[in-house]
Amino acid sequence: MLEEVERWLSTRSWSANDRPLHRILAAKQRTGQTVSVVLPALNEEATVGDIVAVIRHDLMRQVPLVDELVVVDSGSTDRTSEVAAAAGARVVHRDEILPRLPVVPGKGEVLWRSLLVTRGDIVCFVDADLRDFSSDFVSGIVGPLLTDPDVDLVKAMYDRPLGTDFDSLASGKTAGQGGRVTELMARPLLNMHWPQLAGFVQPLGGEYAARRSLLEQLPFPVGYGVELGMLVDALHLVGLDALAQVDVGVRKHRHQDGQALGRMAAAIYRTAQLRLARGHLIRPSLTQFERAEDGFEPRTYSVDTEERPPMVEIAEYQARKAA
Repeated sequence: MLEEVERWLSTRSWSANDRPLHRILAAKQRTGQTVSVVLPALNEEATVGDIVAVIRHDLMRQVPLVDELVVVDSGSTDRTSEVAAAAGARVVHRDEILPRLPVVPGKGEVLWRSLLVTRGDIVCFVDADLRDFSSDFVSGIVGPLLTDPDVDLVKAMYDRPLGTDFDSLASGKTAGQGGRVTELMARPLLNMHWPQLAGFVQPLGGEYAARRSLLEQLPFPVGYGVELGMLVDALHLVGLDALAQVDVGVRKHRHQDGQALGRMAAAIYRTAQLRLARGHLIRPSLTQFERAEDGFEPRTYSVDTEERPPMVEIAEYQARKAA
């Protein structure tokens, strides 16, 4: 298995610089494929506008790489929608997509519903909390899909510094240490149960692109397990050589506290568990503790277990494709 991972790393692991923009654009023009970029956003007014502005300037105005830029607001209570629209994105509210199905909170839910409000042959997802955003995050991961017909899904890989000032990145001491759930939960799970996927540097990263023809066939865990679930399901559906990763540099973003990471880890574990053994399911919960005046108080959270079916099974999606 190690030999297979090493072979995959040598043939399906690239740098954003490996495909110059003119080559990507030529491939796009030759194949006629269209590209949609989706930013799932929840209370990201501080960062979403800058991300939208960079994509529009670099990849829509200067060069025609991105055909559609959509921010899906998943219930923000701040000015996320207004800021995104002012920067030039089309803003769609999660609750307005497929209204016959009650909304379930979670990132995966937003990504799944976004397939109904986008049309690109290639769909690129970008988290809306990134700082110092570079358009390489989009062109880098879209490039292989436009230039190589055998690739179906591309994940971004990057250094992920821990902290908010990023001063330590220059020293290299904390580069890559921001992915705590990746290192403590996702990477061990993948190495033990799906060793073919051991070569992915950032398996839980929120920046990835895929062909619509693949995404519409995948189930979507509604919560934090969506990235791991998608990677595992894509492996079984299209095989390892249809998956790839591209180095796009450094990812700077907001980090969550330890308890939030614990809930994320529980959801990811449950997503893996569902794929290891389909059978009688219960809805598990996770109890954490917070100190209060009278000592530690328990806080119990449900762990995301619900999954949305492949979008191709949804009647509204079928009707849109037929039209």
